[in-house]
Amino acid sequence: MIDPAPHTHLDSIRTRIAAAARIARRKPEDVTLIAISKTHPAETIAPLIAAGQRVFGENRVQEAQAKWPELIANAPDIRLHLVGQLQSNKADDAVALFDCIHSLDRPSLVTALARAMDKTGRQVPCFVQVNIGDEPQKGGCTIADLPVFIAQARAAGIPLAGLMCVPPAGIESAPFFALLGKLADDNGVAAGLSMGMSDDFETAIMLGATHVRVGSALFGARAPL
Repeated sequence: MIDPAPHTHLDSIRTRIAAAARIARRKPEDVTLIAISKTHPAETIAPLIAAGQRVFGENRVQEAQAKWPELIANAPDIRLHLVGQLQSNKADDAVALFDCIHSLDRPSLVTALARAMDKTGRQVPCFVQVNIGDEPQKGGCTIADLPVFIAQARAAGIPLAGLMCVPPAGIESAPFFALLGKLADDNGVAAGLSMGMSDDFETAIMLGATHVRVGSALFGARAPL
């Protein structure tokens, strides 16, 4: 069922972001809300656009290609972020459509994205995804490999936006957010921290998040895949 008043959720999330930022002695405008619209159809997204939301996140290149060109045509200032894992063979399509990529995590993807950016002339900022909880089922660069990987990305000319993580589920996320901030400082990529989702974005903001990825708190439960 489509929520009849998604802007109500948007107003609430914005209020909570501002409150968390103030507690952390930060400016609310320094935190970017990414509305995670994966699996949600265009008619569900449109009310949020009408309410002024302009930054959205998608998990899959193919899904984004199907629904976003028309939405962007009607609101050209929309900024689309890829927050899911990216296959190297989809790098060209991702660079053509997205304004930011949050899942740079392996050398083969560095090579594919650098080639795609050279080909298209688009320089798309990328967050390096860190496997912050050392979970084998998750993507992300290991903490041990991070310095070398960041150097590889820089050498390839990839514009780095910062670091991104998804902490392990079911346990307190604050230590992982704090660790990501330290890793960003240690590696000279402290400009951006993509961390925090519907259940923990306020904690992430207090620990330095510049981008929070909020889906279910805005849209409700995702549709089945």
